[in-house]
Amino acid sequence: MLTAFQNMILEKIAKGDGLDDTLDCLCRAVEDMVPDIVTSVLSLDDNCCLHHLAGPSIAASYATAIDGLRIAEGMGSCGTAASRGSAVLVESIATHPFWAAFKDLALPFGFKACWSTPIISNGKVLGTFAFYFFRERGPSDFEKQIVAACVHLCAIGMDRELRSIERRRISQTDALTGLPNRSRFNEMIALEDAAKRHWGLLLMDLDDLKLVNDTFGHLAGDDLIASVGRRLHSLCGADSAFRLGGDEFAVIVRGDECVDLGFFASHILDCLKAPCLCAGQTIYPSGTIGGAVAVVGESIAEIRQNADFALYEAKDRARGQFVEYSRNSGSRFARRFGAFQLLADALREGRVDAHYQPIVDLRTGRILGLEALCRVTNRKGEVISASHFHEATRDANLAAELTRRILKIVATDARRWMDLGLDFGRVGLNVSAGDFLDGRLSENIVGVLENAGVPTNKIVIELTESIYIGRQEQSVVSQIAKLRKAGMEVALDDFGTGFASLTHLVTIPLDIIKIDRLFVERMILDRSASVIVEALLSISEKLNFKVIAEGIETREQRDFLSSLGCLCGQGFLFSKAVDREQATLLLRHQADKNAIVPMLRVAH
Repeated sequence: MLTAFQNMILEKIAKGDGLDDTLDCLCRAVEDMVPDIVTSVLSLDDNCCLHHLAGPSIAASYATAIDGLRIAEGMGSCGTAASRGSAVLVESIATHPFWAAFKDLALPFGFKACWSTPIISNGKVLGTFAFYFFRERGPSDFEKQIVAACVHLCAIGMDRELRSIERRRISQTDALTGLPNRSRFNEMIALEDAAKRHWGLLLMDLDDLKLVNDTFGHLAGDDLIASVGRRLHSLCGADSAFRLGGDEFAVIVRGDECVDLGFFASHILDCLKAPCLCAGQTIYPSGTIGGAVAVVGESIAEIRQNADFALYEAKDRARGQFVEYSRNSGSRFARRFGAFQLLADALREGRVDAHYQPIVDLRTGRILGLEALCRVTNRKGEVISASHFHEATRDANLAAELTRRILKIVATDARRWMDLGLDFGRVGLNVSAGDFLDGRLSENIVGVLENAGVPTNKIVIELTESIYIGRQEQSVVSQIAKLRKAGMEVALDDFGTGFASLTHLVTIPLDIIKIDRLFVERMILDRSASVIVEALLSISEKLNFKVIAEGIETREQRDFLSSLGCLCGQGFLFSKAVDREQATLLLRHQADKNAIVPMLRVAH
């Protein structure tokens, strides 16, 4: 009978049945074998407190009363046994000093004696197994055999459960920070939603982690992430702060009546400001936070998306600060985030390509060069121009990744045209502020061109004045100087519409200015616009800059620009931006005919 009992319990443990169910079954089986006793299994936590684990015949009120009992000498049979690490027999609960504080609890249930044995595995006390007797007595030899078997079985089951809990803890813990990871985060927000409590979500990205990695090495970056993780844990507590991956963190904010995300976000940002030592370097961490409050009727996915919207908005216009999602601004958030997702997905899935718009001699129509323009093919197969995702390029990291992708495409296409013997002049490549972050723009471009076998003098780097706004201008100037020294020309795009354009003509080393289409569009009918265009051409001539007029759509505009001395331009009058095959045909046609390129008229 004892062997069959042991096999039954071992089978349940081996099958992975729940510990509660297994030990409850064990207790019932023992009580069937020994009719005049009641069994109890208590577990011991890390704070040295006992908790009711199993005991189907133990009254709920009794189990509740002893739950949380701190082990110590004289704390009943179980508290003393767990403290000693050895069995404790009390044959008279009514008179024994160990039960002086608990006899009034036990006697009404008919408990007259108690024998408690510690459950030990690998030298550690995991809990206790107890017999409650209905008369004052000690155990028989058969009962001693049963308890020995039960303690062993309990140790196996509890040890297995602890290992399972530890495996689960490890699988849900970020190894670098010790914070719960994305898996645990998903569980916790599901629990918050199910509990119908007031809660909100903060999402945070660390600022300039890539710059730290590139400047001081990835060990410094890891130290920075770990430091931020420790600070968040100290500030927010357990199961509130999470590392989702990379430089992404999340914080669940809970409230009784309402949730003040701004209050918590400001504390987090303040907490991050203190310097930390990362791989021997002193670094001042900072983060950008977006948040959303959970609203009745919204799904978890919607709440997370709203927080994502807010984070994207914060990274765009309030880096280093907090932005809370507003339902009134939801459509704007969604639009901007949609652009971000469109470009991010396209980069990840390889749906980004370059189209080329010819830059022509306004007098002859001959192609002098090309400007590479980004195009995305959506999942329906439609080609989308950059205007649909332009806002996404305000994200420095995403914009830099886009530049890297387009550069490789341009280098491949340029090499192909060279192999075909086609003269394409130079190809204009647009760069953004994000490309200047690591201070290696020239080296990065030269490396790609060398790998493709394309001379640097085949590339024009096009940039806008937004690159200078809010940045260390000297750093930008020095990188531009490197580009020119490497053999590339540098063009200032959309000239005339930015802030302090004339100042930049003096301070920034340039080769080309591109007159913005706004002036070209208005110059025929607007005297002010024509005066500005004429002045820009005069200034450029005196400063020895080349000039390219953008957005030329009519012969009248072309002729007017020519009359003012403008030699080069681009626009729909000559050609829209075309794919590489059409661009190749245009270059072939020019090579074959050595004549004026036919105008490709397109609808606006």
